[in-house]
Amino acid sequence: MAANSRVTIAAHALAWLALAHHQGREVLTSEEVAASVNTNPVIIRRSLGDLQRAGLVSVRRGTGAGWRLSRPPAEISLLDVYAAVAPEPLVALHHSEPNLLCPVGHGIRPVLTEVYDEATDAFRAVLARQSIADLLERIMNAR
Repeated sequence: MAANSRVTIAAHALAWLALAHHQGREVLTSEEVAASVNTNPVIIRRSLGDLQRAGLVSVRRGTGAGWRLSRPPAEISLLDVYAAVAPEPLVALHHSEPNLLCPVGHGIRPVLTEVYDEATDAFRAVLARQSIADLLERIMNAR
């Protein structure tokens, strides 16, 4: 099973947009963002579309077209990014009902739901403490 990289791609795109803005570039094209992520511009446009629907980026059409942050990078948390691009639960239960006649099958859902809810709350709390500005600062200091 492959890990979901949508949050990583979106965070990368936002950090690149933040750096470009800091360097005086108002917008970046999806091709420029894709070059940094090293992926297809179509994937970037899908991700940026999700981020736009969440109000994190905006697009300028026509001459000088491109994408830009809609809010300062310090006001965009990784939790905002996660909510924009990864709406499914962090961990899911069985897709079908387990065997309720089995002692484990009968009790596993409520127990795992409690554990998964606790893990999700912790995950979300960590993401809420980190902003795109924080990421960019750490990236630039690691150089």
